[in-house]
Amino acid sequence: MKKVFRLIFRFSIVSAILGLATLAVIYLVVSKDLPDVETLRDVQLQVPLRVYTSDSRLISVFGEKRRIPVGIDEMPHHLVNAFIAGEDARFRVHPGVDYQGISRAVWTLATTGEKSIGGSTITQQLARNFFLTLEKTFTRKFKEIFLALKIERELSKDEILELYLNKILLGHRAYGVGAAADVYYGKSVGELSLAQCAMLAALPKAPSRINPITSPERAMERRDYVLGRMLELEYIDDVEYQQAKKERNTAFYHGATTEVSAPYLAEMVRKEMLARYGQSAYTAGFEVYTTIKSQFQTTANQAVTDGLEEYDHRHGYRGAEGHVELEESKTIEDWNEILRPYKPVAGLAPGLVTEVDEDLALVYLYSGQTIALTLDDLRWAKRFITRDRVGKEPESVAAVLQAGDIIRTRLRDSGSYELAQLPEPEALLISLSPYDGSIKALVGGYDYTRSKFNRVVQSRRQPGSGFKPFIYSAALAKGKTTASIVNDAPIVFSDAELERDWKPQNFEEKFYGPTRLREAMVNSRNVVSIRLLREVEIPYATEYISRFGFDPAELPDNLSMALGSASLIPISIARGYAVFANGGYLVDPYFIERIVDAKGTMLFAASPKVACSDCFTDEGTDSEPSDIPEPTEPSFRPLQIEAQEDLEVTHQDSAVVQNAVSKPSPAERVISEQNAFLIRSIMMDVVRRGTGKKAMELGRNDLAGKTGTTNEQRDAWFSGYNDEIVTSVWVGFDSHEPMGRNEVGGKAALPIWIDYMRAALQDVPDKAPEIPEGITRARIDPQTGLVARVGNNDAIMEVFSLGSLPPMEDAVEGDQSDAVTEEDPYDNF
Repeated sequence: MKKVFRLIFRFSIVSAILGLATLAVIYLVVSKDLPDVETLRDVQLQVPLRVYTSDSRLISVFGEKRRIPVGIDEMPHHLVNAFIAGEDARFRVHPGVDYQGISRAVWTLATTGEKSIGGSTITQQLARNFFLTLEKTFTRKFKEIFLALKIERELSKDEILELYLNKILLGHRAYGVGAAADVYYGKSVGELSLAQCAMLAALPKAPSRINPITSPERAMERRDYVLGRMLELEYIDDVEYQQAKKERNTAFYHGATTEVSAPYLAEMVRKEMLARYGQSAYTAGFEVYTTIKSQFQTTANQAVTDGLEEYDHRHGYRGAEGHVELEESKTIEDWNEILRPYKPVAGLAPGLVTEVDEDLALVYLYSGQTIALTLDDLRWAKRFITRDRVGKEPESVAAVLQAGDIIRTRLRDSGSYELAQLPEPEALLISLSPYDGSIKALVGGYDYTRSKFNRVVQSRRQPGSGFKPFIYSAALAKGKTTASIVNDAPIVFSDAELERDWKPQNFEEKFYGPTRLREAMVNSRNVVSIRLLREVEIPYATEYISRFGFDPAELPDNLSMALGSASLIPISIARGYAVFANGGYLVDPYFIERIVDAKGTMLFAASPKVACSDCFTDEGTDSEPSDIPEPTEPSFRPLQIEAQEDLEVTHQDSAVVQNAVSKPSPAERVISEQNAFLIRSIMMDVVRRGTGKKAMELGRNDLAGKTGTTNEQRDAWFSGYNDEIVTSVWVGFDSHEPMGRNEVGGKAALPIWIDYMRAALQDVPDKAPEIPEGITRARIDPQTGLVARVGNNDAIMEVFSLGSLPPMEDAVEGDQSDAVTEEDPYDNF
């Protein structure tokens, strides 16, 4: 026996020596290929692009992988302990490799002949996830073991856990516990319950097979196992265990948890970031802070939605989106299948009408809820005949709906539902700061899921009468005044190309005779604008109007330009109006405020050109109005991308500018301050008593604006502003179809503008714009536009640029002193 024991002992010694030698050889061979663990300290997790408002509210997330990095100190103890209990109970004590686990794997190989991936610690999983493949080979396993030992020597346990819990795939493209909490529960990790922590810890084993959404039974079984292990390891007590086991599975798929809806703007950011950084834009963890104000954007979304649905209600109910025979579809499963192709759009939920009588209709919604609609809930639904005609108001529910109809419903603020339908036309809203061009709100259409076409920067529409202020500004620069008389009388132009005469008319199809320019714009007189452009001359007007940022090549070389016949990018209209709002400077719209990398380092900060009359005078960069020469060559400065030299940027689809200069610079003065003030004073009258007077419901005295309508009401506009904000709204069909009789700018577009500006100006003081030097005031005769003599009881006050006063009635040359006054130029406006 002694010999046997001696033999066994020697064999063991030799085996141990051979084993150690073998391990040493393997280590020498494998170690050459082991990566540097130090790289884990600077690891770049693939984090998606996140887009925020200027006040740091999330707009959108772009990237194939959902990941929200979370520090170990931000993770609840239950979450960390759940993963340790489920994946590696001895994590806190082993050196990176659990020899008990390895022994089990060896025993499995010896008894079954099968290789196993079992026995891997959290550290080994980390090594595999970052550096190795998933192949089941001895070479890979040895590399994994040695790398795990190396990681444990160089990183702390908490550092290992943090890397592991942010890297691991947990199903549904969720990488890391932060993303998984958001995907499955719509929560941050700090908001998870004990049962939810255990559910996430149940997923690493097989996230596609054991999943609370796709295989809830298996997931619940694995969750309870994790809870049991937590109880055994004394991470929780029996009371916590029992309560957590009773908690039902509440997981369902959550999209990225956004706080503000601005999908059209988000897509502009995505394209810009892709142009700047290529595919790394989706994985490098960039955070883009835009110029959008969250409250403004939310209000803009609602204003556009309400405005389009109000238009749709005016034109009647076009009928159900679809119809099925219910005799063949009697179960809820059948109804769900019928509604499957219909998705919610702009809050309008699809539903199936299941029962109807004279007073009531039962509607099964896609969400599984059944609601009742009464006659009051669909009283608006007069039958659509044409866009100019509707039927009578319905007298019963059955006159509108029938069983089997697939319809839309909207949830009211009161909690009840009403019948709805998807509007046919589209709309846009663009709102920006006239000071620097920063975009505060942007809505490119009714709903992004219905149409991704961004009408703000991708469409071209005729502005109609909304273009007249630019014509009038050119006329003032050419010597006209706000009191100049133009004859509103029939005029005929021969057009050889059309082989017919052109006889322009006013919207009312009436003529009003000699008309002052102020009154002509207030009442949007087309014929006056045409005659005015003819007097100014088209070449001069084209060159002058290009100062507002319009491409002269896009302006018609004929008198139709006076009626806004140019097809223009809508954002350029808002940019042009900003010149009037800021006193004569051309600013460049931009939408990215700053870009930050995953480490919080500022990569880019916008420094736009600003409109400021006294900010840069020391540098001599701000020219006085008298220094602006008469236009001889087009001074058009197009909307384009301006970027830092190390970030070469191009842009194909958007006309919006992103400035990237190192420090602020002055915007170019393109019209005189006096000219901007006079046009503004006229447009203030448009709001107070003209085609935009509906805006007076805002109760403000600082608003200026202009309606715009094109032939047959194919486009409806309102563009308006005060010192702080410029907003343009358009409504129309993408197909350029007529919208119907009387769907003019003041009816279709202005209500949207009002609803938005009510919120946008809520905290803005109502104050009159400053009167620039060089503006004077005089009493004029309203019929002749001439300076009135003392004693003219019909005289009214008007404002002029110094040196441009009209002559006095029957005046001796130069004798006009008794007509000039220093009173407030805003009196009677």
